[in-house]
Amino acid sequence: MALARTPNRRNSSEDPEEFRATLGEHLDELRSRILRVAGFFVVASTAGWFVAIPVYDILQGIAYKSIPKWLNYQEVFRTFTDPFMLQLRMAITLGIAVSLPFAVYEVWGFVKPGLKSNERKPVVALLPVSCLLFLLGCWVGWVMVPPTIIWFCSFFNSFKGSVLYQEPGTMVFLLIKLVVAFGIGFQLPIVTFALTKIGVISSSGLFRSWRHATVAIFVLSMILTPSGDPFTMLAMAVPLTILFFGSVLAVKLTTKSDRDDEDHALNNLD
Repeated sequence: MALARTPNRRNSSEDPEEFRATLGEHLDELRSRILRVAGFFVVASTAGWFVAIPVYDILQGIAYKSIPKWLNYQEVFRTFTDPFMLQLRMAITLGIAVSLPFAVYEVWGFVKPGLKSNERKPVVALLPVSCLLFLLGCWVGWVMVPPTIIWFCSFFNSFKGSVLYQEPGTMVFLLIKLVVAFGIGFQLPIVTFALTKIGVISSSGLFRSWRHATVAIFVLSMILTPSGDPFTMLAMAVPLTILFFGSVLAVKLTTKSDRDDEDHALNNLD
C-alpha cells in the first residue's frame, strides 16, 4: 500500500509526474498559501497605516506642483469620517503594493511543481523582462502625471472666475492609477510573446492584421488610462505599439517557420 506524501514535499520534486497530490492536498496547500498572503497583507496594511500620511503628503506635493498657480485650488472634506477613510485607503493601497510581490511568489510556488522543466524555463526567462517592463511602464506613468494635470487644468481658462474644490486624495489616487495602469499596459509584449510561443496566435498572422492590432492597442490604452484624456492615451498607446510589434518580431526571429521545416525535410530526402 502506497503511503501518502505530505504536500510540503511537492516543492522538492523536479518532475511533476513523480508526485500526484489529491484534490484535498491541493486545496489544503492553496488554503495555506492564501492565508499566508492574507496575513502578510494585514501586516503590511497595518504598517502602512502609520506611514500613510507621510506618503500621502509626498505624492500630494508632487501632484500639487503641476496645478497652475493662477488656479484657485482647495481640497475639502465632505463629512467628518472622510479623513479616517482616506488614511485607511492609503494604508490598504500601501499594503497591496508591498504584499503583491509576495502574492506572486506564492502563486508561483503553487503552480511550479505542476510544470515540467521545459515549461518552467520560459516563465523564469520572462519574469525579469516582465518586471523590467512593469517598472518602465510605471516610470512612464509617473512622467505623464504633470502634463495630464496641466492639460485638464487648462480648460479652466474657458470659465473665468471658477475655482477648483475637490475631495482630498483625488490627485494622489489619480497619480497612483496612472502609474499602475502604465505598468500593467506595458505587460502586453510579454502576453503577446507568450501566446505566440505556445501557438495560440501566430506572428505572421499578427503582422498581416497589424491594422486591427494597432486599433486594439489604442482601445486598450483608452480603457487603462484613468484620466481618459487623449494626451495620456497616446503616451501609452505609442510605446505599447512599438513594444507589441517588437515582441512579435522577436518571436518570428526565434521560432522556425513551417516553410523552414519543410525545406529542412526536403534537404534530408535529397
